[in-house]
Amino acid sequence: MKFAANNIDATYELFPIEAISEFVELLYSSPELSGLNVTTPYKESVIRYLDQMDPVAVAIDAVNCIFIRNGKTKGYNTDAMGFEKSLNPLLKSQHTNALILGTGGSSKAVAYALTQLGIRFHKVSRVKTEGVLNYEELTPEVIAHHKLIINTTPVGMYPHIDEMPPLPFDHITEQHLLFDLIYNPEETKFLAMGREKGAVVKNGFEMLQLQAEASWEIWRSEP
Repeated sequence: MKFAANNIDATYELFPIEAISEFVELLYSSPELSGLNVTTPYKESVIRYLDQMDPVAVAIDAVNCIFIRNGKTKGYNTDAMGFEKSLNPLLKSQHTNALILGTGGSSKAVAYALTQLGIRFHKVSRVKTEGVLNYEELTPEVIAHHKLIINTTPVGMYPHIDEMPPLPFDHITEQHLLFDLIYNPEETKFLAMGREKGAVVKNGFEMLQLQAEASWEIWRSEP
């Protein structure tokens, strides 16, 4: 345990809420809180309840880490850094164009990280909207052009382990890199299908660890 190893009198607890409107009550009822992590689906909707925002979180428009002092809150995004550090060692010369599956808060952090890395991308959703592809548009040519594919949706997460995004996996090759933000199960069906086609695959566990370390540094070092 991180706190015990550093002789810090603190605990890391879960605070499940049914709606983001319960966030304010959570703060009032738990004045001892020094920080929070925010998970899907509240990474965007929590912003309107915060007093301040870190510039990176503003640019991403999603928050997964909150610093709390004296009743004031400040939002951060450590997902982007965690994703970038986890992805970067796997990148090859062919990974210049990416598909981001999903359009939620996590997809925004991934998009920010890809921009920092100079990788062009398109987002993909089941519903066609302006500037976003739908799965029916993922032709063999599109898959061939985008050799980095990142799943930011919860599709395939435990207990729904038999589900996967509707990609044309027959066109995935050994030139592709598939990254799934999901880490439970360790290998989603999305990653298993990619591995069968020879693609390099990676789940989100290291990203989880890296973003958690970054959150820890924020909680520890902020005045």
